[in-house]
Amino acid sequence: MKTTQFYPVIMTGDVDGTARFYTKHLRFRRAFDSDWYVHLQSMEDSNVNIAVLQGDHETVPAAGRGQVSGLILNFEVADVDAEFARAEAQGLPILLSLRDEAFGQRHFITQDPNGVLIDIIKPIPPSAEFAGQYAEDVLPT
Repeated sequence: MKTTQFYPVIMTGDVDGTARFYTKHLRFRRAFDSDWYVHLQSMEDSNVNIAVLQGDHETVPAAGRGQVSGLILNFEVADVDAEFARAEAQGLPILLSLRDEAFGQRHFITQDPNGVLIDIIKPIPPSAEFAGQYAEDVLPT
């Protein structure tokens, strides 16, 4: 299978509210907009997309209908410190404060209105303990 694009779809009971959250706080724009489905595209990189879908819509098989749970969306950014300051200034809930992890991340975690965790990350060099677990071509420097 040759994949031409990949993006998560958040199933929710509040399509518009969820879409507004991502446009306001994470700089997405509405590329397709209906009352049951909104396709969002990053205003900074058109290859970064996310969608929001009414969880009980008829296009979803009955066995899969509902709302999202158990999901973390990772966003890698160039300046995680600036994004943390912006998130705090906007009053977003900070579930994990900005910190460095030995496995190679500087990050913080917030959440969307559905409880989806949003992990804002800047890769950093890992500790020696974790460096050997990376493939050489992706080791953060």
